[in-house]
Amino acid sequence: MPWLLSSQLDCMSSSPSERQCERTAFSFYCSVRERLPVWLLEDMRCMEVFCWDDGHPRAFLPSEALLYALIHDHQDYARYLLNRYSVSALRAPRCSFCCCHGSGAPHLSIAVRYDRLAILGMMMVALKAYGEQSRRQEYLDSCGSCSHVADAGKSAVQLAVELSHADCLLLLLVEGAQPVGLDTALQRLVSCDASVRRHAQRCLDYLLLFLPSPPPLQRLQDEPQRWQSLLGNEVFSWLCGLAPPPLLLQALRCLVQFGSDQISMLPDFLQPHSRQ
Repeated sequence: MPWLLSSQLDCMSSSPSERQCERTAFSFYCSVRERLPVWLLEDMRCMEVFCWDDGHPRAFLPSEALLYALIHDHQDYARYLLNRYSVSALRAPRCSFCCCHGSGAPHLSIAVRYDRLAILGMMMVALKAYGEQSRRQEYLDSCGSCSHVADAGKSAVQLAVELSHADCLLLLLVEGAQPVGLDTALQRLVSCDASVRRHAQRCLDYLLLFLPSPPPLQRLQDEPQRWQSLLGNEVFSWLCGLAPPPLLLQALRCLVQFGSDQISMLPDFLQPHSRQ
């Protein structure tokens, strides 16, 4: 448990071997945090650092090292792990609390939570190593099932909407993640602080770009005047099923298929949030 102080570790372990594993794990965590060179981190991971697993020590897995690289934004180390181990570096580690087999996509969730856009892009490249589109889709849309895992039950897209991390959201959607969380995006738009409202607006706009058809939303029917004022007449009518998608929205949908950077390169008056 590398987030504990070394003085706390002695109180939690029952054997000298386990205590030694915890000390080396904490040392590895600190080394990644300090962004030491990749070759040194790999030497530590393979030869010096051990986890205590089922009563036996073992080396840190590449997927566990990638979690540390994500948390501390060590881009060089993340790039090495993804290039060297490909999709195996994205496997969910086993939960240390209940010892259940890893599930979901914790690397995606952590990348979104910490807004690690550069490493998230590297992960999207690594995902192309999956031979079948269905496996990539399953990974992009997966939700952690273990209750001990942070953000359990939420996909990376849902988390990006909740946190208003618009750039991460756009990258996930371009790569094929399902555009879920529209109702959350609407609620976020009206409940967030003014300092993050622009990012919340961008999240809503990006979801609209990828929605094949708008789902029925009760909140639009409950307060039509309020939402018509916030969304504009064309978008509001489309979400209510009263009109086709606005022309600008349809044009942007075609453009975004060529990559997430295509939207950001547009002048401000053509950005999705300028549709009103």
